[in-house]
Amino acid sequence: MADEPAREEWITRLTQYFVILLIAMVAAGLVYGLIASAFVTRRAAQPPPGAACVPSGVTILRPLHGDEPGLVEAIRSVFNHGHVAPVQIIFGVADAEDPALLAIERARIGYPGLDVSVVVSPQRHGANRKMSNIINMEALIRHPVVMIIDSDVKVPRGAVSALAASLADPAVGVGSCLHAGMGNAGFWSRLAAMDITYRFMPSVLVGRGLNLAEPVMGPMMALRSDTLSRVGGFSAFADVLADDYEIGRAVRGLGLRVAVCGPFVLHGCSETGLAALLRHELRWTRTIYGIDRAGFTGSIITHVTPVALLALLLSGGTMGTPLLLLAALALRSAIKLRIDRVSGTVSGPLWLLPLRDCLSLFVYVLTFFVGKVDWRGSRFKVTADGRLLQERQI
Repeated sequence: MADEPAREEWITRLTQYFVILLIAMVAAGLVYGLIASAFVTRRAAQPPPGAACVPSGVTILRPLHGDEPGLVEAIRSVFNHGHVAPVQIIFGVADAEDPALLAIERARIGYPGLDVSVVVSPQRHGANRKMSNIINMEALIRHPVVMIIDSDVKVPRGAVSALAASLADPAVGVGSCLHAGMGNAGFWSRLAAMDITYRFMPSVLVGRGLNLAEPVMGPMMALRSDTLSRVGGFSAFADVLADDYEIGRAVRGLGLRVAVCGPFVLHGCSETGLAALLRHELRWTRTIYGIDRAGFTGSIITHVTPVALLALLLSGGTMGTPLLLLAALALRSAIKLRIDRVSGTVSGPLWLLPLRDCLSLFVYVLTFFVGKVDWRGSRFKVTADGRLLQERQI
């Protein structure tokens, strides 16, 4: 019993030290938030990108899988691209019974004369099913600019021209578009969309603005066909999880730069429950963790609201933690409202942002205990070099 007061004092002191650490993390997070807010504002002040002086012909590769919510509208959006040079659109599916084929036919109503091809091939070239689908389309490419657009992406008019224009600079090897989340399936999909728009996109703008990263974002990216050949074609990325990152790394290895342009494209989210959201987001975060473990670990400061809330709870409201929480909430709200204006869309309501931020911290913590990911009905083990090893069908 004599040791009980000493044990309680030790726990109290340890808790105080932990609270001090949390406060330091919140302070760093507030500084980060101010920087992010400044870069979002700077993005808003930039003029919209113009088209290249001599527009290049574009081949758009669009891998599809299943009838996702909003698929017809997403497909139709690229039909209305507005690019003045020839555009070839190739869709790819792995199964002749895939309902995405019907979505293509429905989307084509009212768009006669399009240069559209559909490749149906179950051939697998590696563990990455999306990349296998793209490899099956590769032989049909006819134009000097090759663009990949994910199935769930809605493309605003002018985005194809803007992305193609980014490659007019011979020093640029690959370009991609900023994107905002769009919930297509109710509450959980809206939460997923909010993470993309209000946590990930500000991080992208900070990384670019401070020259800390040259991200290639998979929802909509492009490279010249000659550059694609120099990096070994799409088959070089058939077994990797982060194919967009690996393409960017290969292009940078050629001494070429990475471009990021607007306007924002809309990345559709279709999660219908918490389990689906966690599976999807853990695949993303596990990818980022595999790419840059130190950077991912340090990104704890971007979760400023839940960390401030934890500091408040552990301190009992002392040490100025209520003010820190209010500052975190105010700054996150300001970033959300600014990026809504920049992107031209609202991914979710302001009142839901604190809950979304707390869920993001939960996913962040889980990432350190995950070595496998679920993707398109299969479970994969992720190796240390970012490659996929399929374990079983789910």
